[in-house]
Amino acid sequence: MKTANFDFELANTRIAQRPASPRDSARLLEVPANAAEGFRDLTVGALPERLNAGDLLVFNDTRVLPARLMGRKGDLDIQMTLGAQTAPDRWRAFAKPARKVRSRDRFEFGPGFSARVIALGDGGEVELEFDRSDVHLLAALDRFGTMPLPPYIKRDRGRDERDFTDYQTIFAKRAGAVAAPTAGLHFTEALLGALHAGSVGNCAVTLHTGPGTYLPVRTETITDHQLASEWGEITEEAARTINAARARGGRIVAVGSTSLRLLETAAADDGTVSAFAGETDIFVTPGFDFRVVDVLLTNFHLPRSTLFMLVCAFAGTERMKAAYEHAKRAEYRFYSYGDCCLLYRGLGA
Repeated sequence: MKTANFDFELANTRIAQRPASPRDSARLLEVPANAAEGFRDLTVGALPERLNAGDLLVFNDTRVLPARLMGRKGDLDIQMTLGAQTAPDRWRAFAKPARKVRSRDRFEFGPGFSARVIALGDGGEVELEFDRSDVHLLAALDRFGTMPLPPYIKRDRGRDERDFTDYQTIFAKRAGAVAAPTAGLHFTEALLGALHAGSVGNCAVTLHTGPGTYLPVRTETITDHQLASEWGEITEEAARTINAARARGGRIVAVGSTSLRLLETAAADDGTVSAFAGETDIFVTPGFDFRVVDVLLTNFHLPRSTLFMLVCAFAGTERMKAAYEHAKRAEYRFYSYGDCCLLYRGLGA
């Protein structure tokens, strides 16, 4: 299957630079499973009306690290964006400008906080060894780092304090992500209360989202693309909650592609979910056999991205292309800080 099949045009003016306020006032495009039905223009606040008693929302409780660091070595300024942790004191990172970085260079990121380059990779990737580890490294990131916003969200150089709140879900608990599970950004305590009143349950899983999930696919065919692995966990309690909801006839509603990918990683052929802890590189493309997730809440994604391929696999390629064209005409806001859509399984590719 050609990557070009998942391309589309989008004006830069449609890319959201700030989230909706309040969060649940973001727009929601409902894409009914029956292709004969029209699209419905709603808001996230209408979600309790669109779900049924007994349905189960599955959130991702990962917490985004302030993973972008500005470093200096002599007169050289460098930006390092952390990508994946390889040891308690080591991270793979993307350097900018990478051409000026040499092995064994040491960069200072703040008073008494530094890291040494121990390996050079392709595409600007380096491996850093920090001067501290574990909770001490996390504390330094909180003090000196900035939120690793994607490049289509434009900010002046330096820390933007609003993003420390805006780019974090209300479920954020377990530190480790370097990109937000953006569908979860739309939830508020008031919305959770309304869902609970409607007997819609919820539980959390963890997938520490990496930067590769959101990057455009550069290969000509999608099967030649290798998705970077990410660490995730489904606890025994969460697995029991999910399986019990399915047994009662409730729908499993994945809040975001990260939750969906982790659930489908841990699914048996009969749709039951087992406890899981480890790496997943599951790449969901048209033809994928979904076994757990019935409904997906997700943002509008980049052209030629693995995430647009995922929604096409879930709700049908032509259906999603039509939905995105509708969203553009109706002036929905796209990408991480943008609006979202509610999708139902069953249309195929």
